[in-house]
Amino acid sequence: MKLTVVGGGSTYTPELVDGLARLRDTLPVEELVLVDPAAERLEPVGGLARRIFARQAHPGRIVTTSDLDAGVDGADAVLLQLRVGGQAAREQDETWPLECGCIGQETTGAGGLAKALRTVPVVLDIAERVRRTNPRAWIIDFTNPVGIVTRALLQAGHRAVGLCNVAIGFQRKFAALLGTDPKDVHLDHVGLNHLTWETGVRLGGPEGADVLPELLAGHGDAVADDVRLPRPLLDRLGVVPSYYLRYYYAHDEVVRELRTKPSRAAEVAAMERELLAMYRDPELAEKPALLAKRGGAYYSEAAVDLAAALLGGGGSPYQVVNTLNKGTLPFLPDEAVIEVQAAVGPAGPVPLPVAGLDPLFSGLIANVTAYEELALEAALRGGRDRVFRALLAHPLIGQYAYADTLTDRLVAHNREHLAWA
Repeated sequence: MKLTVVGGGSTYTPELVDGLARLRDTLPVEELVLVDPAAERLEPVGGLARRIFARQAHPGRIVTTSDLDAGVDGADAVLLQLRVGGQAAREQDETWPLECGCIGQETTGAGGLAKALRTVPVVLDIAERVRRTNPRAWIIDFTNPVGIVTRALLQAGHRAVGLCNVAIGFQRKFAALLGTDPKDVHLDHVGLNHLTWETGVRLGGPEGADVLPELLAGHGDAVADDVRLPRPLLDRLGVVPSYYLRYYYAHDEVVRELRTKPSRAAEVAAMERELLAMYRDPELAEKPALLAKRGGAYYSEAAVDLAAALLGGGGSPYQVVNTLNKGTLPFLPDEAVIEVQAAVGPAGPVPLPVAGLDPLFSGLIANVTAYEELALEAALRGGRDRVFRALLAHPLIGQYAYADTLTDRLVAHNREHLAWA
């Protein structure tokens, strides 16, 4: 089995490699190819990856290359974890929206749109090159904004599934609070990427007893601290919103907070420099503890589980993925991409039925889905007016004066990545 990682020079990669080594029986990778144009990152990451495999006696071969076509040739699955523009572009995404009093964040709002515009054309080019060499390969997208990127891939006819680590993070945390095995925790997870709620927590599978009320009653303070929202709000909602709902439920509070501290991009850039220095140490043969602060917790377990299920070798029967709606949420178009529990196998994911949603949640999902449709149109066709329409549709913006100003700033800061600008 050959697995290719595009963006293999990411500091995330040792997390994935560690998971592949530990979970070799679930996903027996014979060849792991790390593709990245940045040799200064790829070399230390690749070196550590080989040492991790050697330390854990994994028999697989690790190849590093800057040649995308050679790297994806013959791959059974291609995992995308790239960042167009690097941390410098992320720094901009998190900064200039704040000048207008709007959230500065890399996956939602104006910054998220900027990332989508930079990313979608690059990902589609990669996917076409994968299709030329191996049209049956699965593409697993971990690149943000996952919902929009996955919709672009599926709309173009690729065999693609989007993946995020929010759900597996909740599964592990809830299991620890409940004192049970994570494999026994099934989430009623519903929404869009980075716009999801846990509406049920079931023990034993999709038909298991829902223990969410007991979880909130007994551990509500810990859950509220984790998602950084007030405990009384969770009690009133009766669900657990993802951390990203804080941008909607506490927008002005978050803007004030972001204006008073260094950007997350600056923190990550400093962390990456330290991590890459560690990776160059020839004695290091395991992922360092610092990597846990980089983000992407349980990313390797989620990626291995999904790839194993898609390639027919195992994996959990039910997983949270980003895939086509196809009537699962009746208030959305079939071609929308949603993030829900699905039965996953070699034919791809099939979403599980979702109980009727409170309008408080379905209304916001519908609003952001409309934005994502407009964002994808802007990413595919370009043009200032399309960018403006997407920004005007986003519930975190929604005012024409803001949308107009943010459009100008988005284009100015991303001109080098926009072929039409």
